[in-house]
Amino acid sequence: MELTRRSAILLGASAIFVAGLPKIGAAATGDDLIAEFTGGAEVGEGDLKLVAPEIAENGNTVPIEVSSGSAAEILVLAMGNPTPSVATFKFGKLAASRAASTRIRLAGTQDVVAIAKLEDGSFVKASSTVKVTIGGCGG
Repeated sequence: MELTRRSAILLGASAIFVAGLPKIGAAATGDDLIAEFTGGAEVGEGDLKLVAPEIAENGNTVPIEVSSGSAAEILVLAMGNPTPSVATFKFGKLAASRAASTRIRLAGTQDVVAIAKLEDGSFVKASSTVKVTIGGCGG
């Protein structure tokens, strides 16, 4: 078989594709991301507030807010999304406010979870279930 320019390009593209396959199949779950963020530490309830709507008519733009009085870092996860990690907010010691708001995309009705690492090294959790309707018809 003669190696032509076309077959060399095809061979190179195939090699790059195959090299990327293990990364595609190794998507982390929400529980894996929580364990990685906390380092396996116990997660309690406390100084963390998550505000999300009970019903979102459009899953493409769901507004959420997270706040804490003493958080150094807050991880937000959408547990039902193919890629659960939504955002990580980091706050310095001189932060005037330890709160953040954003809009997230949800694939369907699911739990939104926020985990905060507090200044003392402990972790707290807050969650909210958001029902995503299809076209505002409650489907």
